[in-house]
Amino acid sequence: MIQRLITLAPMTALLIFGATGNAFAGGRSEPWQMGFQPAGSPVMERITEFHNLVLVIEVSIVALVLGLMCYIIVRFNAKANPVPSKTTHNTLLEVVWTVVPLLILIVVAVPSLKLLYYSDRVENTEMTLKVTGNQWFWSYTYPDHGGFEFDSVIVPDDELKAGQPRLLTVDNEVVLPAETNIRLLFTSADVIHNWGVPSLGLKLDTVAGRISETWVRINKKGNYYGMCSELCGVNHGFMPIHIKAVSKADFAQWVETANKEFARTGGPAPVRVAETEARERDD
Repeated sequence: MIQRLITLAPMTALLIFGATGNAFAGGRSEPWQMGFQPAGSPVMERITEFHNLVLVIEVSIVALVLGLMCYIIVRFNAKANPVPSKTTHNTLLEVVWTVVPLLILIVVAVPSLKLLYYSDRVENTEMTLKVTGNQWFWSYTYPDHGGFEFDSVIVPDDELKAGQPRLLTVDNEVVLPAETNIRLLFTSADVIHNWGVPSLGLKLDTVAGRISETWVRINKKGNYYGMCSELCGVNHGFMPIHIKAVSKADFAQWVETANKEFARTGGPAPVRVAETEARERDD
């Protein structure tokens, strides 16, 4: 639960002063976009609602404090009030400035804890996806569909096709069925990585020797993008995530193909560190 609090808090705080609801294409942010990406999962819908609640509370507090400061400056400056009050205690005022912040914290804490529980619970799932972080690519395993595994490596700029987003395109995207409760298991083969997909409200560390767990339900078909959100090394910025949500029928057909393509070798060989650095030197 504490880990979920640590990982969800930045998602709310990062855009606390931004406007929400801007349009985007393809499950990723648009240039100059402010605010969260439109929610693509029930968890992200609740994160957006909680963000909006906290935003209203914070703006109200700032407006109140600013109003009080302006009033004090005008009403109690030396020219308007040459003889200052000698009052040292005011019981009512002390009760108010103690109780009101407490009530505000309760208003924030209750939906926050409900959101943490909702995003953390894993029940009634229909399938499982295992995510493994590597330096510097992702590996995906489908244990409920034959156990096939493949690596997902970034596509270099010079190999991108028309319409493919730079730094977000991979050779093998994660294919998942829409409108399905999916259990997600996370681990790492080396250092700590972080699997984050903003539009789905997903952001969880992958730690070597440990299995972390969460869930997702993708509301509709489409493409959803994310990146590694942990400083995991020199190529940290080159670990994109591409989820392709399809219908359950299309997913079943893809599973048949994937079992043949990836079952024997585990997918195409990942780009190793030496190869990546050599390519960067050539560029």
